[in-house]
Amino acid sequence: MCGNNMSVPLLAEAVTVSATEKETAAVIFLHGLGDSGHGWADTLTAIRLPHVKYICPHAPRIPVTLNMKMTMPSWFDLMGLSPDSPEDEAGIKKASENIKAIIDHETKNGIPANRIMIGGFSQGGALSLYTALTCQQQLAGVVALSCWLPLHKTFPQAASGSGNKNTPILQCHGEMDPMIPVQFGALTAEKLKSIVNHDKISFRTYPGLLHSSCPQEMAAVKEFIEKQLPRI
Repeated sequence: MCGNNMSVPLLAEAVTVSATEKETAAVIFLHGLGDSGHGWADTLTAIRLPHVKYICPHAPRIPVTLNMKMTMPSWFDLMGLSPDSPEDEAGIKKASENIKAIIDHETKNGIPANRIMIGGFSQGGALSLYTALTCQQQLAGVVALSCWLPLHKTFPQAASGSGNKNTPILQCHGEMDPMIPVQFGALTAEKLKSIVNHDKISFRTYPGLLHSSCPQEMAAVKEFIEKQLPRI
């Protein structure tokens, strides 16, 4: 099992940015709807730390209800982008298990869970939040960019077995986001405070930013990673 990526389907194809010295930590970062791991691998390479490995998996290609059932990379089906939209509960839970399989693979290969951070953008950020809040292992942190908490009505009960009630969460959102309005991000931050230690949540917004990232946001992400995954 050790070292064999083939047993973890998402890892076999993932874009991995290796550390430039001994790997003592890992960041698993999940892209948004219709994207791939390549773009975020490039973005993370620009802010990389020498002791951290960055893993950017590609979502499977599935029909997406929101986009007239067109087949595209998507972690789970999306029916709508409002807090009251119906959700693909089975797909979200399956996708979360696939991310947990990557975490398990890394721990078996020598990087402890508390040295692993997960994060993502938009749908990928949503999946990273859900995965952390339902994961029994304590992770180093969560980076949630321009996103929401899936199946929010199932929390806090869904997090009853979570090892991440005290895990730091960096949540960032563009104030001019036309797809996932910043108000949805603010509602998500408030919901998170009812699930985890509210002192561990940082919610930052960026004036003028649409549904994307910006240099100031990525500087905040780098600072967060440096703080939570220091060199050891």
